[in-house]
Amino acid sequence: MVFDFETPIDRRGTGSSKWDKMEALFGVSAEDGLAMWTADSDYATAPCVIEKLRAAAEHGVFGYMPEYDGYLNSVAWWMTNRHGWQVEPDWVLTTQGLGNAVALCIDVWSAPNEGVVTFNPVYHEFANKIRKTGRRVVECPLARDGDTYVLDLEDAQERLSGDERVLLWCSPQNPSGRVWSAEELRAVAEFAERNDLILVSDEIHHDLVFPGAAFVPMHVAAPEAEHRMVILTAASKTFNIAGLRTGNMIIPDATLRAAMRARLKTLDYQPGTLGMMMIEAAYSPEGAAWVDAQIAHLARNRDAFDAAVNAIPGVRSMPLQGTYLAWVDFSGTGMSQEEITRRVHEDARIAPSPGPGFGTGGEGFLRFNLATTHARVVEAGRRLHKAFSDLQ
Repeated sequence: MVFDFETPIDRRGTGSSKWDKMEALFGVSAEDGLAMWTADSDYATAPCVIEKLRAAAEHGVFGYMPEYDGYLNSVAWWMTNRHGWQVEPDWVLTTQGLGNAVALCIDVWSAPNEGVVTFNPVYHEFANKIRKTGRRVVECPLARDGDTYVLDLEDAQERLSGDERVLLWCSPQNPSGRVWSAEELRAVAEFAERNDLILVSDEIHHDLVFPGAAFVPMHVAAPEAEHRMVILTAASKTFNIAGLRTGNMIIPDATLRAAMRARLKTLDYQPGTLGMMMIEAAYSPEGAAWVDAQIAHLARNRDAFDAAVNAIPGVRSMPLQGTYLAWVDFSGTGMSQEEITRRVHEDARIAPSPGPGFGTGGEGFLRFNLATTHARVVEAGRRLHKAFSDLQ
Protein backbone atom coordinates (compact mmCIF):
# COMPACT_ATOMS: atom_id res chain seq x y z
CA MET A 1 0.00 0.00 0.00
CA VAL A 2 1.03 3.60 -0.59
CA PHE A 3 0.66 5.92 2.41
CA ASP A 4 0.70 9.70 2.35
CA PHE A 5 3.10 11.54 4.64
CA GLU A 6 3.61 14.53 2.33
CA THR A 7 0.22 16.25 2.10
CA PRO A 8 0.44 19.27 4.41
CA ILE A 9 -2.26 19.46 7.07
CA ASP A 10 -2.83 22.96 8.41
CA ARG A 11 -3.01 22.51 12.18
CA ARG A 12 -3.10 26.21 13.01
CA GLY A 13 -6.21 27.26 14.89
CA THR A 14 -7.29 23.66 15.51
CA GLY A 15 -6.39 23.47 19.19
CA SER A 16 -2.95 22.02 18.46
CA SER A 17 -0.63 22.94 21.32
CA LYS A 18 2.33 22.41 19.01
CA TRP A 19 1.20 25.16 16.63
CA ASP A 20 -1.20 27.34 18.59
CA LYS A 21 1.04 27.82 21.66
CA MET A 22 4.23 28.38 19.68
CA GLU A 23 4.11 32.18 19.57
CA ALA A 24 3.28 32.59 23.25
CA LEU A 25 6.11 30.30 24.33
CA PHE A 26 8.82 31.07 21.79
CA GLY A 27 7.83 34.26 20.00
CA VAL A 28 7.59 32.41 16.70
CA SER A 29 4.35 33.08 14.82
CA ALA A 30 2.52 30.16 13.25
CA GLU A 31 1.96 32.36 10.21
CA ASP A 32 5.57 32.10 9.04
CA GLY A 33 7.16 29.82 11.64
CA LEU A 34 7.88 26.11 11.80
CA ALA A 35 6.71 24.20 14.88
CA MET A 36 9.37 21.57 15.63
CA TRP A 37 9.03 21.18 19.38
CA THR A 38 6.12 19.11 20.81
CA ALA A 39 6.56 15.42 19.98
CA ASP A 40 3.61 14.78 17.75
CA SER A 41 3.54 14.49 13.97
CA ASP A 42 2.01 16.75 11.34
CA TYR A 43 0.55 14.05 9.09
CA ALA A 44 -2.60 11.98 9.49
CA THR A 45 -2.58 8.71 11.36
CA ALA A 46 -2.90 5.29 9.70
CA PRO A 47 -5.97 4.75 7.48
CA CYS A 48 -7.02 1.70 9.51
CA VAL A 49 -7.24 3.88 12.62
CA ILE A 50 -9.29 6.54 10.84
CA GLU A 51 -11.64 3.89 9.44
CA LYS A 52 -12.21 2.47 12.92
CA LEU A 53 -13.15 5.90 14.25
CA ARG A 54 -15.40 6.56 11.26
CA ALA A 55 -17.23 3.27 11.82
CA ALA A 56 -17.67 4.09 15.51
CA ALA A 57 -19.08 7.52 14.66
CA GLU A 58 -21.52 6.01 12.15
CA HIS A 59 -22.66 3.50 14.78
CA GLY A 60 -23.52 6.46 16.96
CA VAL A 61 -23.56 4.82 20.39
CA PHE A 62 -20.69 5.34 22.83
CA GLY A 63 -21.86 3.53 25.93
CA TYR A 64 -20.00 1.60 28.61
CA MET A 65 -17.61 -1.10 27.45
CA PRO A 66 -17.00 -3.46 30.37
CA GLU A 67 -14.67 -5.92 28.63
CA TYR A 68 -11.24 -4.94 27.29
CA ASP A 69 -10.12 -8.30 25.96
CA GLY A 70 -9.81 -7.17 22.34
CA TYR A 71 -7.63 -4.23 23.30
CA LEU A 72 -5.43 -6.23 25.68
CA ASN A 73 -4.98 -9.00 23.13
CA SER A 74 -4.00 -6.47 20.46
CA VAL A 75 -1.32 -5.01 22.74
CA ALA A 76 0.04 -8.51 23.39
CA TRP A 77 -0.05 -9.29 19.65
CA TRP A 78 1.87 -6.11 18.81
CA MET A 79 4.59 -6.70 21.37
CA THR A 80 5.07 -10.26 20.15
CA ASN A 81 5.08 -9.49 16.45
CA ARG A 82 6.92 -6.16 16.45
CA HIS A 83 9.30 -6.60 19.37
CA GLY A 84 9.68 -10.31 20.06
CA TRP A 85 8.30 -9.81 23.55
CA GLN A 86 5.83 -12.36 24.89
CA VAL A 87 3.36 -10.29 26.91
CA GLU A 88 0.41 -11.80 28.73
CA PRO A 89 -2.76 -9.69 28.30
CA ASP A 90 -3.37 -9.57 32.05
CA TRP A 91 0.01 -7.85 32.52
CA VAL A 92 -1.41 -4.74 30.82
CA LEU A 93 -2.93 -1.91 32.87
CA THR A 94 -4.17 1.17 31.04
CA THR A 95 -3.56 4.79 32.01
CA GLN A 96 -4.51 8.22 30.73
CA GLY A 97 -1.33 8.45 28.65
CA LEU A 98 2.25 7.90 29.76
CA GLY A 99 2.60 11.18 31.62
CA ASN A 100 -0.14 9.89 33.87
CA ALA A 101 1.62 6.51 34.07
CA VAL A 102 4.92 8.09 35.17
CA ALA A 103 3.13 10.09 37.88
CA LEU A 104 1.29 6.98 39.08
CA CYS A 105 4.52 4.98 39.36
CA ILE A 106 6.18 7.74 41.38
CA ASP A 107 3.08 7.95 43.59
CA VAL A 108 2.78 4.21 44.24
CA TRP A 109 6.44 3.33 44.77
CA SER A 110 7.89 6.35 46.53
CA ALA A 111 7.00 8.84 49.23
CA PRO A 112 7.28 12.64 49.36
CA ASN A 113 10.88 13.95 49.61
CA GLU A 114 12.36 10.61 48.47
CA GLY A 115 14.62 10.50 45.45
CA VAL A 116 13.72 9.52 41.89
CA VAL A 117 16.68 8.80 39.59
CA THR A 118 17.01 9.98 35.99
CA PHE A 119 19.82 9.71 33.45
CA ASN A 120 20.26 13.10 31.81
CA PRO A 121 19.71 14.76 29.46
CA VAL A 122 16.28 13.15 29.34
CA TYR A 123 12.62 13.83 28.57
CA HIS A 124 11.77 16.99 30.48
CA GLU A 125 8.47 15.64 31.84
CA PHE A 126 10.35 13.20 34.06
CA ALA A 127 11.64 16.04 36.24
CA ASN A 128 8.31 17.85 36.05
CA LYS A 129 6.42 14.82 37.32
CA ILE A 130 8.96 14.18 40.07
CA ARG A 131 8.67 17.74 41.36
CA LYS A 132 4.88 17.86 41.06
CA THR A 133 4.59 14.78 43.25
CA GLY A 134 6.89 16.29 45.90
CA ARG A 135 9.82 13.98 45.25
CA ARG A 136 13.48 14.87 44.68
CA VAL A 137 15.13 14.71 41.26
CA VAL A 138 18.43 12.79 41.31
CA GLU A 139 20.23 13.48 38.03
CA CYS A 140 22.87 11.04 36.79
CA PRO A 141 24.58 12.52 33.71
CA LEU A 142 25.14 10.32 30.69
CA ALA A 143 28.70 10.35 29.39
CA ARG A 144 29.67 11.27 25.83
CA ASP A 145 31.68 8.98 23.60
CA GLY A 146 32.02 11.13 20.50
CA ASP A 147 28.53 11.52 19.10
CA THR A 148 27.02 8.85 21.35
CA TYR A 149 25.74 8.86 24.90
CA VAL A 150 26.97 6.03 27.10
CA LEU A 151 26.35 4.96 30.69
CA ASP A 152 28.62 5.98 33.56
CA LEU A 153 27.19 3.88 36.35
CA GLU A 154 30.15 4.43 38.66
CA ASP A 155 29.47 8.16 38.61
CA ALA A 156 25.74 7.49 39.00
CA GLN A 157 26.36 5.36 42.07
CA GLU A 158 28.24 8.20 43.74
CA ARG A 159 25.29 10.55 43.25
CA LEU A 160 22.85 8.39 45.20
CA SER A 161 22.23 9.03 48.88
CA GLY A 162 20.25 5.89 49.69
CA ASP A 163 16.75 7.32 49.89
CA GLU A 164 16.02 6.84 46.18
CA ARG A 165 13.09 4.57 45.40
CA VAL A 166 12.40 4.78 41.64
CA LEU A 167 14.53 4.89 38.49
CA LEU A 168 12.90 6.48 35.43
CA TRP A 169 14.57 5.07 32.34
CA CYS A 170 14.00 6.18 28.73
CA SER A 171 14.39 3.66 25.88
CA PRO A 172 14.83 4.64 23.06
CA GLN A 173 16.41 7.67 24.64
CA ASN A 174 14.68 11.04 24.36
CA PRO A 175 16.11 13.54 23.39
CA SER A 176 19.13 11.88 21.73
CA GLY A 177 17.45 9.04 19.83
CA ARG A 178 19.94 6.55 21.27
CA VAL A 179 18.82 2.90 21.07
CA TRP A 180 20.31 0.96 23.97
CA SER A 181 21.88 -2.46 23.58
CA ALA A 182 20.75 -5.50 25.57
CA GLU A 183 24.02 -5.35 27.51
CA GLU A 184 23.42 -1.72 28.51
CA LEU A 185 19.86 -2.50 29.56
CA ARG A 186 21.05 -5.37 31.74
CA ALA A 187 23.57 -3.01 33.35
CA VAL A 188 20.75 -0.58 34.17
CA ALA A 189 18.65 -3.40 35.62
CA GLU A 190 21.61 -4.50 37.77
CA PHE A 191 22.05 -0.89 38.93
CA ALA A 192 18.38 -0.85 39.95
CA GLU A 193 18.79 -4.17 41.79
CA ARG A 194 21.91 -2.99 43.60
CA ASN A 195 20.12 0.13 44.82
CA ASP A 196 16.68 -1.46 45.42
CA LEU A 197 14.97 0.80 42.87
CA ILE A 198 11.71 0.21 41.06
CA LEU A 199 12.75 0.33 37.39
CA VAL A 200 10.21 2.23 35.27
CA SER A 201 11.18 1.94 31.60
CA ASP A 202 9.45 4.44 29.31
CA GLU A 203 9.46 2.75 25.89
CA ILE A 204 6.98 5.01 24.11
CA HIS A 205 9.22 5.46 21.04
CA HIS A 206 9.95 1.73 20.67
CA ASP A 207 8.29 1.43 17.24
CA LEU A 208 10.23 4.31 15.72
CA VAL A 209 13.63 2.71 15.20
CA PHE A 210 15.69 3.07 12.03
CA PRO A 211 17.40 0.33 10.01
CA GLY A 212 20.76 -0.56 11.52
CA ALA A 213 19.50 -0.27 15.10
CA ALA A 214 17.63 -2.93 17.07
CA PHE A 215 15.28 -2.08 19.92
CA VAL A 216 15.21 -4.51 22.84
CA PRO A 217 12.42 -4.27 25.47
CA MET A 218 13.78 -4.02 29.00
CA HIS A 219 11.93 -7.18 30.03
CA VAL A 220 13.49 -9.12 27.16
CA ALA A 221 16.98 -7.87 28.07
CA ALA A 222 16.68 -8.47 31.83
CA PRO A 223 13.82 -10.84 32.70
CA GLU A 224 15.51 -11.68 36.00
CA ALA A 225 14.69 -8.13 37.17
CA GLU A 226 10.95 -8.34 36.49
CA HIS A 227 10.19 -8.26 40.23
CA ARG A 228 11.11 -4.54 40.17
CA MET A 229 10.15 -3.67 36.58
CA VAL A 230 7.34 -1.59 35.03
CA ILE A 231 7.36 -1.02 31.27
CA LEU A 232 5.45 1.92 29.82
CA THR A 233 4.21 1.77 26.23
CA ALA A 234 1.69 3.59 24.07
CA ALA A 235 0.60 3.93 20.47
CA SER A 236 0.54 7.71 20.80
CA LYS A 237 3.89 8.64 19.23
CA THR A 238 3.83 5.82 16.70
CA PHE A 239 0.37 6.63 15.35
CA ASN A 240 0.07 10.35 16.20
CA ILE A 241 -2.87 9.82 18.59
CA ALA A 242 -1.50 11.38 21.78
CA GLY A 243 -4.75 13.30 22.26
CA LEU A 244 -6.55 10.03 23.01
CA ARG A 245 -4.66 9.92 26.32
CA THR A 246 -4.37 6.13 26.37
CA GLY A 247 -1.22 4.38 27.55
CA ASN A 248 -0.12 1.09 29.06
CA MET A 249 1.76 -0.02 32.12
CA ILE A 250 2.97 -3.55 31.37
CA ILE A 251 3.85 -5.19 34.70
CA PRO A 252 5.00 -8.84 34.56
CA ASP A 253 5.35 -9.19 38.35
CA ALA A 254 2.09 -10.06 40.12
CA THR A 255 2.95 -8.20 43.35
CA LEU A 256 3.82 -4.95 41.59
CA ARG A 257 0.80 -5.32 39.34
CA ALA A 258 -1.52 -5.79 42.30
CA ALA A 259 -0.20 -2.63 43.94
CA MET A 260 -0.81 -0.56 40.83
CA ARG A 261 -4.16 -2.16 40.15
CA ALA A 262 -5.25 -1.24 43.68
CA ARG A 263 -4.20 2.38 43.12
CA LEU A 264 -6.16 2.56 39.86
CA LYS A 265 -9.18 1.07 41.61
CA THR A 266 -8.93 3.70 44.34
CA LEU A 267 -8.93 6.41 41.67
CA ASP A 268 -11.85 4.67 39.91
CA TYR A 269 -9.90 4.81 36.65
CA GLN A 270 -11.17 3.08 33.50
CA PRO A 271 -9.91 3.61 29.97
CA GLY A 272 -11.85 5.49 27.29
CA THR A 273 -13.72 3.41 24.73
CA LEU A 274 -12.64 5.27 21.60
CA GLY A 275 -8.98 5.19 22.59
CA MET A 276 -9.01 1.44 22.99
CA MET A 277 -10.93 0.94 19.74
CA MET A 278 -8.51 3.05 17.71
CA ILE A 279 -5.41 1.44 19.23
CA GLU A 280 -6.84 -2.02 18.63
CA ALA A 281 -7.13 -1.04 14.96
CA ALA A 282 -3.58 0.35 14.97
CA TYR A 283 -2.07 -2.78 16.50
CA SER A 284 -2.77 -4.89 13.42
CA PRO A 285 -1.02 -5.99 10.22
CA GLU A 286 -2.45 -2.93 8.47
CA GLY A 287 -1.08 -0.67 11.18
CA ALA A 288 2.30 -2.39 11.01
CA ALA A 289 2.54 -1.72 7.26
CA TRP A 290 1.82 1.97 7.89
CA VAL A 291 4.51 2.13 10.58
CA ASP A 292 7.08 0.60 8.24
CA ALA A 293 6.26 3.24 5.63
CA GLN A 294 6.47 5.99 8.24
CA ILE A 295 9.94 4.87 9.31
CA ALA A 296 11.13 5.08 5.70
CA HIS A 297 9.70 8.61 5.50
CA LEU A 298 11.35 9.63 8.77
CA ALA A 299 14.70 8.19 7.68
CA ARG A 300 14.56 10.36 4.57
CA ASN A 301 13.76 13.39 6.72
CA ARG A 302 16.57 12.56 9.15
CA ASP A 303 19.13 12.26 6.36
CA ALA A 304 18.11 15.57 4.77
CA PHE A 305 18.10 17.41 8.08
CA ASP A 306 21.46 16.00 9.17
CA ALA A 307 23.08 16.91 5.87
CA ALA A 308 21.91 20.51 6.25
CA VAL A 309 22.79 21.15 9.90
CA ASN A 310 26.05 19.20 9.88
CA ALA A 311 27.26 21.49 7.09
CA ILE A 312 27.14 24.44 9.53
CA PRO A 313 30.54 24.84 11.25
CA GLY A 314 30.34 24.01 14.93
CA VAL A 315 26.92 22.36 14.67
CA ARG A 316 26.34 18.61 14.94
CA SER A 317 23.16 16.54 14.87
CA MET A 318 23.75 13.45 16.99
CA PRO A 319 23.18 10.21 15.00
CA LEU A 320 19.49 9.37 15.27
CA GLN A 321 18.88 5.64 15.80
CA GLY A 322 15.29 5.95 17.01
CA THR A 323 12.47 8.47 17.61
CA TYR A 324 11.78 11.35 15.23
CA LEU A 325 13.56 13.89 17.42
CA ALA A 326 16.90 15.30 16.23
CA TRP A 327 19.21 16.34 19.09
CA VAL A 328 21.44 19.08 17.74
CA ASP A 329 24.64 20.25 19.46
CA PHE A 330 25.43 23.93 18.79
CA SER A 331 28.19 24.17 21.40
CA GLY A 332 30.91 24.07 18.76
CA THR A 333 29.82 27.49 17.56
CA GLY A 334 31.08 29.05 20.79
CA MET A 335 27.78 30.90 21.16
CA SER A 336 25.74 31.22 24.31
CA GLN A 337 22.43 29.39 24.62
CA GLU A 338 20.70 32.75 24.35
CA GLU A 339 22.36 33.62 21.05
CA ILE A 340 21.74 30.16 19.60
CA THR A 341 18.09 30.39 20.56
CA ARG A 342 17.73 33.94 19.26
CA ARG A 343 19.04 32.98 15.83
CA VAL A 344 16.80 29.93 15.59
CA HIS A 345 13.70 31.77 16.79
CA GLU A 346 14.14 35.20 15.24
CA ASP A 347 16.24 34.57 12.14
CA ALA A 348 15.20 31.03 11.16
CA ARG A 349 11.63 31.34 12.51
CA ILE A 350 11.75 27.81 13.94
CA ALA A 351 10.52 26.70 17.36
CA PRO A 352 12.42 23.60 18.58
CA SER A 353 12.56 22.32 22.17
CA PRO A 354 15.21 24.11 24.28
CA GLY A 355 18.04 21.83 25.36
CA PRO A 356 18.40 23.02 28.98
CA GLY A 357 14.86 21.79 29.67
CA PHE A 358 16.19 18.23 29.43
CA GLY A 359 18.39 18.73 32.48
CA THR A 360 22.12 18.37 32.95
CA GLY A 361 23.87 17.97 29.60
CA GLY A 362 21.23 19.87 27.63
CA GLU A 363 23.16 23.13 27.52
CA GLY A 364 24.08 24.16 23.98
CA PHE A 365 21.46 21.82 22.44
CA LEU A 366 18.10 22.16 20.72
CA ARG A 367 15.72 19.30 19.85
CA PHE A 368 13.97 19.34 16.48
CA ASN A 369 10.87 17.28 15.64
CA LEU A 370 11.22 15.74 12.16
CA ALA A 371 7.77 14.10 12.00
CA THR A 372 6.44 16.37 9.31
CA THR A 373 6.53 16.66 5.53
CA HIS A 374 9.85 16.29 3.77
CA ALA A 375 9.47 19.74 2.24
CA ARG A 376 9.15 21.30 5.70
CA VAL A 377 12.29 19.52 6.92
CA VAL A 378 14.23 20.73 3.88
CA GLU A 379 12.96 24.27 4.53
CA ALA A 380 14.06 24.04 8.17
CA GLY A 381 17.55 23.04 7.07
CA ARG A 382 17.67 25.95 4.62
CA ARG A 383 16.58 28.42 7.29
CA LEU A 384 19.13 27.18 9.81
CA HIS A 385 21.88 27.35 7.21
CA LYS A 386 20.98 30.98 6.52
CA ALA A 387 20.67 31.89 10.22
CA PHE A 388 24.24 30.72 10.84
CA SER A 389 25.66 31.79 7.47
CA ASP A 390 28.28 34.02 9.09
CA LEU A 391 30.05 30.89 10.35
CA GLN A 392 30.62 29.53 6.87
